[in-house]
Amino acid sequence: MEQTMRVGHRSAYEWLAALPAFMVLVFVVVLNTSHAFHAQLLQLGENIWDGYFQLRSDPVVPVCNPAMDIDAELQRLLAEAGTQDDEWDLFEAQPADPEATRQSLLAAQAQCLQKHAFYDSTVERITPAVKIFRAVEQGVAAFGEFGLTAQRIMLAVLVLICGLTALFRRHHIALRPMETVMDYRVAAGAQLVASAILFYSVYSFREVAFSAGVAVSLQHNILHHLWIVGFAFILLLSLYQFLFIPRDAKPGGSFLKAQLAIPLYATMCIISGVYFIAAGHSAGIGIYLNQMMELSQLFLNVGLYVWIGMLLKRTELAQVIFNIFRPFRMPPELLAVVVVAVAAIPTAYTGASGIFVIAVGGLIYAELRRAGARRQLALAATAMSGSLGVVLRPCLLVVIIAALNNEVTTDQLFGWGVKVFFLTTLLFAGMALLTRQGPMRLETPDNVFPQFLQALKPLLPYFLIIGVTLLLYALVLNAYLDEFSAPFILPVLLLVILIYERLTQEKAVLQRENMNIDYVENRLEQSWQDLRYGNDSIEKTIREATTETTGHIGALLMLMGLSVSIGGVIERAELMSMVPASFDSLWLAMALLVAILVVIGMVMDPYGAVILVSATIASVAYDSGIHPVHFWMVTLVAFELGYLSPPVALNHLLTRQVVGEEEVRLAKEESAGMPFWYRHEKILLPLLTMATALMIVAFGPLLIGYG
Repeated sequence: MEQTMRVGHRSAYEWLAALPAFMVLVFVVVLNTSHAFHAQLLQLGENIWDGYFQLRSDPVVPVCNPAMDIDAELQRLLAEAGTQDDEWDLFEAQPADPEATRQSLLAAQAQCLQKHAFYDSTVERITPAVKIFRAVEQGVAAFGEFGLTAQRIMLAVLVLICGLTALFRRHHIALRPMETVMDYRVAAGAQLVASAILFYSVYSFREVAFSAGVAVSLQHNILHHLWIVGFAFILLLSLYQFLFIPRDAKPGGSFLKAQLAIPLYATMCIISGVYFIAAGHSAGIGIYLNQMMELSQLFLNVGLYVWIGMLLKRTELAQVIFNIFRPFRMPPELLAVVVVAVAAIPTAYTGASGIFVIAVGGLIYAELRRAGARRQLALAATAMSGSLGVVLRPCLLVVIIAALNNEVTTDQLFGWGVKVFFLTTLLFAGMALLTRQGPMRLETPDNVFPQFLQALKPLLPYFLIIGVTLLLYALVLNAYLDEFSAPFILPVLLLVILIYERLTQEKAVLQRENMNIDYVENRLEQSWQDLRYGNDSIEKTIREATTETTGHIGALLMLMGLSVSIGGVIERAELMSMVPASFDSLWLAMALLVAILVVIGMVMDPYGAVILVSATIASVAYDSGIHPVHFWMVTLVAFELGYLSPPVALNHLLTRQVVGEEEVRLAKEESAGMPFWYRHEKILLPLLTMATALMIVAFGPLLIGYG
């Protein structure tokens, strides 16, 4: 009982931290669903009551008189006209024609009769059923309108709550984790400086906004105070962490090595903050954070995709899919190719490669190790597992590109993305198989197909659940799983899968146990405790997924927000002015743009990088004659190369985060004394694959005359 109470207290503490983020995420799902639901309500109302759009509000009584005396009105108008004859003479106008005036009055009377008839007909058609239906429909519409106005505030709340959580857990992304006292001290000091800069910037932005002489809307007023209060808490927590070092920190440490433990967002904040303060524009970071709110829907979707990834991580779906390939006993290199290729599909639905690595990277690494893969190869495949899917439908990154650039559409980008996907898959397969250590032999057992069919059976319920859920969305909401609906369909779909798994697990336990009275009573008591305290329940799963989500969202959104600020520094410093506005040579333009894009990918998150490129570099490519679709395909591949390239190598950092420092250390020890390639395979294999793909994607079309 004492253990149960401890679990209950722990779950309460976890929900205390995760509940605000959970409510925001659920709000966004419900909001997006309400838009589709409202469209269906309008269509339903039109199908039931013809002309329902006219019944959505009570009609206004016409002010005209349908029983007008035509002769009396005609005499009145003619009398008025007679008194103005002198004025008509003055302006050389003609006196009123009695017959024409009569016809005009008759036409006006006819129109008045039609208006009154329409009014009477509309009033008769507004039955109690119509009033009830339109109350529901307009309530849904009002909620949708409220949600659209509240999105900016919801995003600010999400950034601050999750940023505070990530700081509390020391979960922000850095080049290496904090281990020694010096690491903690330096990292905490940098975050203290960054927090102070953020607080000063948002406070300065508020002063600028309120002293500009322009009325500040209620929404922006709330945003200003949210930023100030939120960053004040972050500043206080940073100060506490600077003063109090964890007891388990290793003594000593190197000051120079500790620089690598500083979170990337803090480094970006200090760089941009120093620039803006030195330029006399202390509100700079605050302004760019506020600009981030203008794309609130897209960044809220980032939060949803992280949540989707954490929910996917807690399903058995990935494990069941792995079981399909296990009977074939593939060589580790071939299995790595299959895993990276198959992982592209869920990557497209989780929004970015980094999110997928966080969600499923640990499982991929474990399965490759179980198949006999060397640690360096397993780390390489894990880091690259999300890199091939960012060009496939319905990846959020591509949607953002299309939203920010009218020159391209999602259909164009996804169409070419399929070709890029097959190219990178073939290149990875070639690199992995050419660098294999042993002979390429498939030792397929004699009973492989019965085992394969047996492994397929557990997938059938998932296919059924997914199919039924998507069918219901299609029939009820006319919503199909695409780049626009995926953020609000996938969380519901994964929750349905989790419920199914928990129910089947409970059923399997009941079937395995001896069903005696004592057992049933104990099981009922345990079920009651599970319901109350969340032990091994759907509530526990959602709580843990949301708790983990808050840290990842905080790390990603803070990094994105400061990436936007760094982009502002680059823009205001006019660094891009050093690049010519256009080039006479397509080849020279492409070479320079490729180099710039890879560097941007090395130091910025994908979403912030897309915003920066859209504002600065894209026009140079267009003016130089590079086709917009070609340019953005190059950009996506260059970004993925950047995320796999030192010094930052974001996907490798996330891989290390999910597999653990011990595995990375063992991989280094395991490859000691091997040739150079195998000692650094985790970096070289993804790097060479994506670099080759980038060269082909960038310069291949130029050879055939496609700019």
